[in-house]
Amino acid sequence: MRKTFMALSTVAVVGLGSTLFTVSAQAESIQDIENKQAQIQEERDAIKANLSDADSKIAEVLIDLEKLNEEIEKVNKALKENQKQMDNTNEAISEKEDEVAQLEKEIKELEKAIEKRFEILKERAVSYQQSGGDISYLEVIFGSQSFGDFISRVSAVNKISESDSSLIKKQEEDKAAVEEKQDAVLAKLDELNEMKIEIEGMLALVEEQKASNEDKKDTLKAKENDLRVLKDELQVEDSKLATLEKEVKTSLQAAVEPAPETEVASANAAGDTGSSEKAASGGELQTLSKESTSRPAASGNLSTAINAGFSHIGTPYVWGGKGPGGFDCSGFVSWAFAQAGISIPSSTTGLATTGTKVSSSNMQPGDIVFFDTYKKNGHVGIYLGGGKFIGAQNSTGLAVADMTSGYWESKFAGHVRSVK
Repeated sequence: MRKTFMALSTVAVVGLGSTLFTVSAQAESIQDIENKQAQIQEERDAIKANLSDADSKIAEVLIDLEKLNEEIEKVNKALKENQKQMDNTNEAISEKEDEVAQLEKEIKELEKAIEKRFEILKERAVSYQQSGGDISYLEVIFGSQSFGDFISRVSAVNKISESDSSLIKKQEEDKAAVEEKQDAVLAKLDELNEMKIEIEGMLALVEEQKASNEDKKDTLKAKENDLRVLKDELQVEDSKLATLEKEVKTSLQAAVEPAPETEVASANAAGDTGSSEKAASGGELQTLSKESTSRPAASGNLSTAINAGFSHIGTPYVWGGKGPGGFDCSGFVSWAFAQAGISIPSSTTGLATTGTKVSSSNMQPGDIVFFDTYKKNGHVGIYLGGGKFIGAQNSTGLAVADMTSGYWESKFAGHVRSVK
């Protein structure tokens, strides 16, 4: 609306200028010249007011650009941190995959060794049959030709049986141990793959946020450029009016000698104009105020923990982040309580057993609330009361969210911990 008004004022000035420049000095009275002088002054006052308005709006745009650049810097930092986490996770996954492959190779070698031992056992059984008849233990022993043969056979059968049995048992134990280790590695590999999926999602969201901020920056730059062009146009028109005003004043002086009272009146008018401009400028500046965020009331150290994050709203989500430079969900909760002098774990697993479990119907501001996202208790935040919680979400960064409807309501399973 203001920009339209300024444009219309400019048109009016051009029209007025065209009329006044064609004034016929011989047909004008002193009153006519004074009227035209007043009209010019009125138009200049309007242009100056619009110039002040343009300056104020340019200042607002520059402030918005500065804030947006800060947000872009935070987002870029979050991207770097999350990409670093992604690289580390990929490296860990690769190492675990190599470890699994090596274990599978060991298991295959053990299986071949066990199979080979069984073949040796079969060959020994055939040898027994050839030397003592049937492979039955008793027949091998009682088929001896003499007492010395009997003793030799008993000793040989016992020795071979114990040796083979011990070997097979050892091989099976080794195989079981390797398979147990393989299961542990596979479980860790699954966990790393889940982490990779989550970080990939975060990277995509941060990239979207970065693109959105760049679009906003382009829009603000275009707005700033339009305002500066308009300001230049207004200054040109004001310069034309100043020239016209000077010519009219010269004409008026030529027509009549100005009275002292007129000079005093002109000075007062000029002083009033300056005050008006200052008032208008001050009025515009007073409209620039920082948007505030309401905070819940609480008592004691919990109040500090609850309110610690409000000055960092919008901080990007960084996997493993534990400070204002970038938070993840558990890192933020641990950091917020640390501001109140309360030391608690910085992982969802550790927080899930911290303090005392309370019913969701009795939860109070400052309690820790959990959500089942990509896994049970996969997300955590600090309850604010009124169905709200503050937490570091990978989609929004640090923000206040509603847990009574939508996504967070569907993920809340009633797990609440009280830390007092």
